[in-house]
Order: sequence, then structure tokens, then C-alpha cells
Amino acid sequence: MSFLFSQRLTFAIILTIFAFAVTIPGDAHSWPATSRASVGIAPDPALTPEAIVQVYGARAFSWRGYFGIHTWIAVKPSNADTYTIYEVLGWRQRRRLPVLAIYDQIPDRRWFGSIPVILADKRGEGVDALIERIDQAVQDYPYARQYTLWPGPNSNTFTAWISRTIPELELRLPSTAIGKDYLGYRLFATAPSGSGFQFSIFGLLGVIVSNIEGLEFNFLGLTFGINPDPLAIKLPIVESIKLTS
Repeated sequence: MSFLFSQRLTFAIILTIFAFAVTIPGDAHSWPATSRASVGIAPDPALTPEAIVQVYGARAFSWRGYFGIHTWIAVKPSNADTYTIYEVLGWRQRRRLPVLAIYDQIPDRRWFGSIPVILADKRGEGVDALIERIDQAVQDYPYARQYTLWPGPNSNTFTAWISRTIPELELRLPSTAIGKDYLGYRLFATAPSGSGFQFSIFGLLGVIVSNIEGLEFNFLGLTFGINPDPLAIKLPIVESIKLTS
């Protein structure tokens, strides 16, 4: 192990410990007052006739954002005027509604103040067929009326379910996607990317080996691991730290 590698690994571990030690403040503002404005990273459907599938992630609201992200899926068939959003919303459970929501909306809106990033992007030829498969997988999601913030099933459990079913998305969910490893009463599955191997006990203890995720260890819903390309270590809170320039 090189000196540079050891130095960066030590720094990453110290940074993670520090992040856990920081006192988590209360909400800076109320939920309704936060922004849901578009950040302008989604193609305009009026100017983009090709089919599009995008997966988004943004830091969760309030203190939860220190630990994890919320993810959702947006699709636009060829020549469609709007995007359809698929996501799991925990607050719907309190209203005795299915937590799985399907609706037409701007896909790249802030998640209650947090700026989203694109985790997967597929366009053009063959994507209309991919959208049809995504819609079918959504209908088959087994936790459409169940939501548990930790360890799952939650919004990231849903996104991982779709990705396992449709590996062509080549989705690499970050270590902060808490809930992605929840398998219910199953112990073995493909990794959330749809490739490789996963062992998990209710998303609380497990391991992933995959050419997309690399090597991951899950402890109490927190992910630690190594990503081979680009070489990086995966950590809770900070997501990942590159070990190569």
C-alpha cells in the first residue's frame, strides 16, 4: 500500500468520524417554505423529441440529509410533452395512501431545498422499450404501501428494485442511498445495479461484490467500500473520496 494511498485513507476515516461527531442542528426552515424549483439540468421535452430515462438523487430534507439521499426516476417517451416521475414518498403513508407515487412533473426540481444530481441518464434508440419495462417493474414493486425510513423499504429501496430488474440502467447508487440494500425477507440478490452479488439481512448487515458497485460492506444501513473505477473509498455521509487524481 503506497504512502499516498495510506494518507488519503486516513484522512477519509478522520473526516467520516468528524462528520458523525458534528452536532446535527434543527430545521433551518419549515418544509413548505423550501424550494422545489427546477435547477435546469433536465432536457426540455419541447426541444427534445428522443426518449429519456433519468435517475435523480438529492440530499434528504432536514437532519436526514446529513446521512442520506432521496432518489426518484423520471421518464419521457419519444415525442412526449412531459416527464413522468416514479418515486416513493413516506408522508403518503400517514394519509393511508400508497407510498409509491406516479405523476407528471418537472424532473429536476430541488428536493425541498436540496439540489439534485443525475445518477443515470439513458436516451435515444431502445429507450422507449426501456420505459415500458420500467413501468412494468413499478407495477410489480412489492412495497407500494410500506415505508420505513431506516433501514427500509424507502425511496432508495424502490429505486434499487427498479435497477435490479433493469440492469441496462447501469445505475450506481451512492453509499448515501440508505435503504438500497433492503431485501425484505430475502438474503441473496443481485446488487442494486442489477449485476454482481449481494447478501443482506434486512439492509442492516451485508456485502456487495459487483463490477459496477465494486466491493461494499453494509453495517446498520451504512455503507463502506471500494469503488474500482475510478478508484475511491465509499463512506457514509461523505459518499466517496477519490484515491486517484
